Amino acid sequence: MTEDDRGDRRRLGAVVLAVLISQVLLYPGVPDLVVALGAPAGIDAGMWFLVAEFGAFVTFAVVWGAASDALGRRAPLIVAGAFGGAASYVALAAVPEFGFGFRAALAVRVVGGALTIGAFSLAITSLMDLRGGNGRNMGTAGVAIGLGAAVGSVVGGALAELNAFYPVYAGAAVLAGAGVLAATVDDRVVADRSNAPSGGDSDSDVGFRDVLARARTTRGLLVPLAFGFVDRLTAGFFALVGVYYFQDPETFGLSAGAAGATLALFFVPFAVLQAPFGSLSDRVGRFLPVVLGSVAYGIVTIGVGVAPVYPLAAALMVLVGVCGALMAPATMALVTDLVEPEARGAAMGLFNVFGSLGFLAGFLIGGTATDQFGYTPAFLAVGGLELAIALALFPAVKAIAPGGGLLGLGGETGGSPSE
Repeated sequence: MTEDDRGDRRRLGAVVLAVLISQVLLYPGVPDLVVALGAPAGIDAGMWFLVAEFGAFVTFAVVWGAASDALGRRAPLIVAGAFGGAASYVALAAVPEFGFGFRAALAVRVVGGALTIGAFSLAITSLMDLRGGNGRNMGTAGVAIGLGAAVGSVVGGALAELNAFYPVYAGAAVLAGAGVLAATVDDRVVADRSNAPSGGDSDSDVGFRDVLARARTTRGLLVPLAFGFVDRLTAGFFALVGVYYFQDPETFGLSAGAAGATLALFFVPFAVLQAPFGSLSDRVGRFLPVVLGSVAYGIVTIGVGVAPVYPLAAALMVLVGVCGALMAPATMALVTDLVEPEARGAAMGLFNVFGSLGFLAGFLIGGTATDQFGYTPAFLAVGGLELAIALALFPAVKAIAPGGGLLGLGGETGGSPSE
C-alpha cells in the first residue's frame, strides 16, 4: 500500500466521519427539534422526521453509486453531495423562520437525504477502491461510522440542551467541511480504468445499466445485504427508541445530554474496535465475525430493553458496541469480496439501500411497537430479528465465506493486495 493510498484512506475516513457526525448530531434533540419545527410532541413525529431522510437514502443510494461507476469519477460527486447536504440543513433551520409547517420540514429532510447519501455511500466506495485489504479498508469506514456517531451523539445532546437548532447549524458546518476535504481525494477508479485495455470490451465502457446488472446478479450478494438490513434496523431502533427510552421519566429519565452520552457508550467501542476486527476478518475470514457477532448483538440488544437499572443498561450498551464492531466491517468487506471492481459503486449503493431500509424498518417497527406495546416488547422484537437472521442465513454465510474467507483460504480475501 502506497503512502498516497494511506493518505486517501485517512481523508476518506474523515469524510465518512463528518457525514455521520452531521447526521447523529440531531438525534439526541429530536424530541424538542420536531416540536420547534411545528410537530406535536411524541415519538410519532420523531419517527417521521427520521423516516423522511432515510426514505431518500433508499431511493438514491444506488443512483449515486451506479452513476459514479458509469462516469469513472467519485470525488466530484462526494463533494456535490456534501455541500448539497449542508445547504439542506441550513434550509431546515429556516423552515420556522418563514412560517412553514412540519410537512415542509419533512420535504427538506427528503431532499437533504437524497444529497447526503451520495457523500456517504461514495466515500465508502472510494475506500473499497484502495489497496491494503478489504477488511482493513472497511474497518476504516466502520471506525469513522462509529466514531462519528459517538461524537455526534455527545455533542448533539449538549448542543440540544442549549437550543434545539444548534445541532442543525453544526451539522451544516461539518458537512461543508466534508465537501472541502473530499475535493482533495484522488479518484482511484479513474486510475484503475486508465490501465484497462482499450477497445469496445474494456471495463471503461461499462455503462449505468451495466453496473446495476452486474451488482444485482452477483452470486451471494444478498447475504451481506440481508445482514446489513437487520444490523441497521437495530441501529435505527436505538437512534429513535433508544433516545426516548433513556429520556422517558418512567424508565431512566435522562436529559438530552445524558441520553446522547449513553448512545456514545455503544458508538465508542463500535468505532475503536472496527479496524482491528476488520483486519481480523482478513485473517480468519468473514464467517465467524458475521454470524457470531450477529447472534451476540441480538442477545445484548434484548438485554438493554429488560435491564432493571441504568448502570446495567449502560454496561450492555457497551457490549452492543463491541458486538457491532465485530460484525460490521466483515459484512461490508464481504460485499467487496463478492463484487467485481467495475460494479463496486452500485454494489455499495445496494448495500446502503438495504441498510437504509433497515433504518427505516427500525424507526417504523420500533416507533410503532413502542407506541402500541411499550419498550420491552419492542426491544424483544428487534433483538429477536437479529438472532433470526443470523440463524436463518448460517448456511448461506458458510457457503460464500467458509472458514478463512471467500475461497476457504486464510489471509487476504477479495483480491486487494495487502502490504
